[in-house]
Amino acid sequence: MKRLTKRFFAYLTKGMFTGLIEEIGTVSDVIRGANSSRVTIKADVVLSDLKLGDSVATNGVCLTVTSLIRDGFTADIMHETLKSSSLSGLSSGTKVNLERAMMAGGRFGGHMVQGHVDGIGTIWNVEGDDNAVIYTIGTESDLLKYIIKKGSITIDGISLTIAAVDNQSFSVSIIPHTMQETTLPHKKKGDVVNLEVDMIAKYIEKMLRADPAEPKSKVTKEFLLENGF
Repeated sequence: MKRLTKRFFAYLTKGMFTGLIEEIGTVSDVIRGANSSRVTIKADVVLSDLKLGDSVATNGVCLTVTSLIRDGFTADIMHETLKSSSLSGLSSGTKVNLERAMMAGGRFGGHMVQGHVDGIGTIWNVEGDDNAVIYTIGTESDLLKYIIKKGSITIDGISLTIAAVDNQSFSVSIIPHTMQETTLPHKKKGDVVNLEVDMIAKYIEKMLRADPAEPKSKVTKEFLLENGF
């Protein structure tokens, strides 16, 4: 049972992230193609055990390392990613949040992040609240339906908790540590950010909308309990 649990967790976390930023990298070069880009990012912490083919969440977008250099790495950004994220605006000198894929059995301090951006949001307002900073972000209704107060969301790769939400926007309250360790202080009103909603909400929606005529899954609550979940 324990072996099954360990294998399942290792599979589940392959290419997954926690939304806890490891360091701020700097874009050193962007080569633009007709519908794609190749980006080189200077980094330090994430290079310690990085290998070709590894995944690095870059402002919340899962990128695959295609080459390693002494002080950074290179990754290719495909057309679909450029269309659906803010990475199309990267240029030399841009600061980006970086996180390596999580390790099975490691600490899990944020929430499950896939690095698959669901859409973008626009910062509507930034205001101080004692020692915190509140960001209000507007986005489309297709994303807002997954966002609930006290729920989780990923903004530019950062795991955050929703402080408030309405039918046009949501707010997050940022503690001093997060301001110090991420690119948020560089963001201002009108800037675009990458958003990834909680994957659990999307799975629940999928199950609730399932066609009754489809065969039922063999993965039941009883099966999971019997196998240590």
